[in-house]
Amino acid sequence: MTIETAVISTETADVRALEQVVATVERTQRAKDAEGFLALFHPDAVWTTAHGKVLIGFDAIAEFTRAVLPAASWDGEVTYEAAHIQFLRPDVAAVKVRQVYHAAQGDTEGAPLYIMTRQDDGRWLLHAGQNTEVRGG
Repeated sequence: MTIETAVISTETADVRALEQVVATVERTQRAKDAEGFLALFHPDAVWTTAHGKVLIGFDAIAEFTRAVLPAASWDGEVTYEAAHIQFLRPDVAAVKVRQVYHAAQGDTEGAPLYIMTRQDDGRWLLHAGQNTEVRGG
């Protein structure tokens, strides 16, 4: 295996791992699984909700998530797709997500941006996120 082949193989594995984080966000949101969702966050994470609430640090994210997610109600389902992945460094990636809420009254979209960092154990964690609602017009 050449160095170039090894780099491509590593990047491909990282892309799959990043896509898996996005899939886990979808699964935990659908299941209203606060603890599963929180397991995806770096301790120093910064998260901005779709409604603009800024949460700094794991404790703030956890307090908000544990209060809001289990009680959340919506009609229909939500899907998440890693629409674009850009490696900023080998251990830092920007992931543009296509988030679609499928409801009886019609679909609505979100366009989150996740900055993820690869940990020493190889896991990718959410380090910063902006969960932006897409509005028509």
